[in-house]
Order: sequence, then structure tokens, then C-alpha cells
Amino acid sequence: MDKRKLGQRINTARKSKGMTSEKLAEACDIGASYLRQIESGAKVPSLPLFVVICQKLQVSPNRLFPDLVVPSEDEKLKKIEKIFLEGNPTPKQIEMFEEMAAVILKER
Repeated sequence: MDKRKLGQRINTARKSKGMTSEKLAEACDIGASYLRQIESGAKVPSLPLFVVICQKLQVSPNRLFPDLVVPSEDEKLKKIEKIFLEGNPTPKQIEMFEEMAAVILKER
């Protein structure tokens, strides 16, 4: 586990929620300086504190530990669907995707 990356992800999630480090620290019942140490990668939160941080930021632990958590098959399928649908595929691209999926699935 990369402490610095974890801290950066917590920092990014906090900022995306529009929270100051003081507000998050208060919500987690810890000191703001301790939270800043976590966000800088100098400290690692305990598991109970990590859970509280996730709850207060309303983020999944998977978002903060993407390199440690293996996504479920359902999550993988949803990601493929999202990528595909956001690309606004043409009818020809949809047909090509169907053909590729059929070939891949036959190779099992």
C-alpha cells in the first residue's frame, strides 16, 4: 500500500465534497493536523478511522484503494457498459462490438 497515494485520494475526495480538512477532521473526531498527516502520506489511518473517513466522504473503500481491491464481475461489466455508452457508438460500432464479444466468449 502506498501511503502517499492513499492520502492523495482522501484529499481529492475531501475537496470534491467541498470539505475543508478541519470539517472532515471534526466529523471524524480527530485533529486537523492528524488528518493533514494522513493526506500527506506521513501517517496511515487505523481501519476503524478509515471506515469513518469513507462514511463521512461518502466514498467506497474501493475508490480509495483501487489498486488493492479487485472489482467484482458486475463492476467490471458496468465499467465496460459505461465506456461503451459514453462513446455514443454508431450502429456499425455496435455490430463490431457484438462480433468481438462473441469471438472473445468463444475462446473460453
